[in-house]
Amino acid sequence: MTETPEKNLGDIPEAVSEPKRRFSIQLVWIIPIVAALIGLSIAVKAYIDRGQAITITFKTGEGLEAGKTKLKYKDVMIGEVKSIAISNDRSHVVVTAEVTKDARGLMVKDTRFWVVRARISGGNVSGLNTLLGGSYIGVEAGSSNEPREEFIGLETPPAVSVDVPGRQFVLHSTEVGSLDTGSPIFFRRMQVGQVVGTELDRDGKGVTVKVFIRSPYDKFIKVNTYFWHASGIDLTLSASGVKVNTESMVSILLGGISFEAPEGKEDASPAPPNTVFSLYPTRDDAAKHSAAVEKFVLVFKESVRGLAVGAPVDLRGVTVGEVTKINVALDRKGSDFTVPVEIQFYPDHLLPKGNGQEKAPETGDRTLRRLLDDMVAHGFRAQIKSASLLTGQLYVALDFVPGARAAKINWGADPPRFPTVPGSMEKLQKNLTEIVQRIEKLPLEQIAGDAGTTIRSLDSTLKSADQLLKNMDRTLVPEARSVLAESRQAIDEVKKTLAEARQTFGGANGVLAPDAPMQVDLRDTMREVSRAAQSLRVLGDYLEQHPEALIRGKKQEK
Repeated sequence: MTETPEKNLGDIPEAVSEPKRRFSIQLVWIIPIVAALIGLSIAVKAYIDRGQAITITFKTGEGLEAGKTKLKYKDVMIGEVKSIAISNDRSHVVVTAEVTKDARGLMVKDTRFWVVRARISGGNVSGLNTLLGGSYIGVEAGSSNEPREEFIGLETPPAVSVDVPGRQFVLHSTEVGSLDTGSPIFFRRMQVGQVVGTELDRDGKGVTVKVFIRSPYDKFIKVNTYFWHASGIDLTLSASGVKVNTESMVSILLGGISFEAPEGKEDASPAPPNTVFSLYPTRDDAAKHSAAVEKFVLVFKESVRGLAVGAPVDLRGVTVGEVTKINVALDRKGSDFTVPVEIQFYPDHLLPKGNGQEKAPETGDRTLRRLLDDMVAHGFRAQIKSASLLTGQLYVALDFVPGARAAKINWGADPPRFPTVPGSMEKLQKNLTEIVQRIEKLPLEQIAGDAGTTIRSLDSTLKSADQLLKNMDRTLVPEARSVLAESRQAIDEVKKTLAEARQTFGGANGVLAPDAPMQVDLRDTMREVSRAAQSLRVLGDYLEQHPEALIRGKKQEK
C-alpha cells in the first residue's frame, strides 16, 4: 500500500522553467492606435489654433445667420458667427462669433462692429456687393491696448475710419436742420469733411453735431472760426433787396455746413481736436456773432413804422450793425412818447483795413470810446432813413451831420445812449406841414370871389365874340366865297395856260425862236397873266382897306 504513492510521484514530469515573455501588440490593434494618435494630434492642433470667442450686441439680427455670416476686416475674413440669441430683456440680440487666432489682437476696447448691407444715406451708396454675397459684419480695429470680448455693435457704418488723418470737432445748434451723418462740410465751396454724428442734447434745448475735417484742411480750423448751415437756399429780403446764397447743388439736396475765419484774423492759432463751436443758421448771423459787439440805444421822437428788428445799421453803404430791439417809452413829463431803439454796433468795421493797425479796438476799450466821442463831437449822429419807397422799410444810418447840435454819448447808461437827429422823413413831413399852414393863411375866400367875377366877365366876353363871329359868317362869308371862287377860276385858267405853254416848249427848237409867232403869243399871254395877277393884287389891297365892299360893293367915284 505504501509503494503506490511513490510510484505515482515518479510518473509526474519534472517542471522546466521558461524565460518571461515581453508584451506584444496584436497586429489588429495597430490601425485603431494610429487613428487615435492622428485624432489626438488634430485635436491638439485645433486647441492650439483655436480662435477667440466674442459677443456682439445689435438691436436686431437683420441680415445675420449663424454659421454663414462672416466677420471681415478690410475685406479679409477673420471670423464667423456661431450663434444668435435674444437677450434676457428682449431688447436686443446677442451674436456669438469666433475670430481667428491672427485676429485676436484686433479685439480691443475701441474696436467697432457693424452689419454691412446695402445702404443709401447722405448721398452715399454702400454695400451693393452684399446684394449677391449676403450681409457680413464689418470690423474696424481700435487703437486701445485693453483686450475685450464683449462689444456693442453700431447700427450704421462709421462715417470716418480711424486711420483717416484729420481732426474731429463739436458744433452746437438750436436745430439740426437737414443735416445727417455723411452731410458734407465746405470751406470756400470745397468739400473738406463730413458730419459723423448728430444727437439731441440732454436738456432738449439744442443739438450736438460732430464733424470730421480731413487733413490737411483741418489746419484752417482756428479758435475764432465760425460755422453756419449751408443747407438749401438762403433767400433773404431786406432793406438792401433780395439776396440769394447757396454753397452747391449737393448742399441744396442733402444739406451741409460751411466755415471760415473772420476777415483779417486768419492767422489765429489752430483749434485743438474736439473744440466746441456754435453752429449759426446763416453766414450773416455767424459773422455778426464772431465780431466784437458794442451795444447802444438810440432814442427817437419820430415814428419808426417800417423799422424792424434785424434792420441794418448803415455807415455810408457799409453794414456796421443791426437793430436788436424796439420799445416805446413815456417821457418824464408824461406829455410825449419816445422810441428807444437798441442796436448792435461792430467796431471792427469802423477802422479801415490796411491802416497799419493790427486790429480794431475791442469792446469796451478806451481807445474805442475816445474815437467815438471825438466823432460825435464833430457831428457823428444816428438817424432813420428810408430804404425803399416801394416797401416802406427803414434803416438806421450813421454819418456826420453838418450843423448838428452839440451832444455826447451817455456812457453811464446801460446800454450807452448814442445821440440822434431827426430823419429825412420827419423833415419832409415838417416841410409839408409848413406848406399846408401857409396855404391855410391865404385869403382863399376872397381869391375865390375875385376868380368868380373874372370868370363871369370872361364868359360874357366870349359870348359877345361868338355872336360877332356868327354875324360875320352870315355877311362876309358868302361874298368871300364868291371872290374865292372867281380867284380859283382865274388860277385854273392860268394853270391851263401854263400847261399849254409847257406843251409849246416841248416842240421843236425852231418854234422857240424870238421872232416865232408862238413866242409873240406867249408874251401876249404872259402880259395878260401879269395883268390878271395885278388885278388880283389890287382887289386884295382894296378889300383889305375896304372890307365893307364885300357887303355894300365898291363906292362910285364922284
